[in-house]
Amino acid sequence: MTRLPITKTPKPYVGGAFIRSESGRTFPLNDKTGNFYANIPQCTRKDLRNAVESAAKAGASWAKRSAYNRGQILYRLGEMLEARREEMIETLVSFGATKAAATKEVDASTDRLVYYAGWCDKYEQVLGNVNPVASPHFNFTVTEAMGVVGVITPDAPALLGLISMVAPIIASGNSVVVKVSESNPYPAILLGEMLSTSDLPGGVVNLLTGFREELIPTFASHEHIRGISAAVVGADRKTLRLLGADSVKCVSFVNEKKNWYADKAQDLYAIRDFVEFKTTWHPIGA
Repeated sequence: MTRLPITKTPKPYVGGAFIRSESGRTFPLNDKTGNFYANIPQCTRKDLRNAVESAAKAGASWAKRSAYNRGQILYRLGEMLEARREEMIETLVSFGATKAAATKEVDASTDRLVYYAGWCDKYEQVLGNVNPVASPHFNFTVTEAMGVVGVITPDAPALLGLISMVAPIIASGNSVVVKVSESNPYPAILLGEMLSTSDLPGGVVNLLTGFREELIPTFASHEHIRGISAAVVGADRKTLRLLGADSVKCVSFVNEKKNWYADKAQDLYAIRDFVEFKTTWHPIGA
């Protein structure tokens, strides 16, 4: 008897679990030959609000973990991506990348996770400071996680862009809600599978599939999202600026022409953009 293959049902990863959109809607995803590949859930504003709630619950305990432990967990995620390297390369090839380009993207993504894992227990020493003041006080500045951060990734490179934007944000103790690539969401689906079996607590990273035009206004206006990192242009930028200002959140845009493979695509300032600084004045002397 001929056996029918069991095809995978792609699902977004939210709160440590795989979900279907609350609306039940999907949109078709075709491979590079134009053939049907899978139905991708079309997440709604309700899904986004649920993801923010999951991120807020997970964020407090994630921020309290030691910086060294967060670095261990990010490094472990890099190990898991390395272990599924060939599968991820094949996935990128299925959606139009050459074998060489797919290999380059997966290897760069793994290296980027390891890079930010190394910064976890070091950025405080660089960004924090002891401040000289003209008064009898010991004055110092330390960093704190911002909270829930919304991330809107570029369509390409789907995997490297996602990891390059998410890794520095969670390295400092934030939790994220991510709108993944619209044209090529499948690498994010695979990444969600790795997250589900990693040491990263459920809810720290939440991955939503769907359409930008439906989700961006809620990203911008949701009061529990304290910052946004977005690889968008045109009207989407305007929406994020205007609604983000109303809800008083930090909004940072990624250059649409950014070279994701360049040395400058990874740096300490990507961590600094989503931390807050707290200055303490401590009296000294009699």
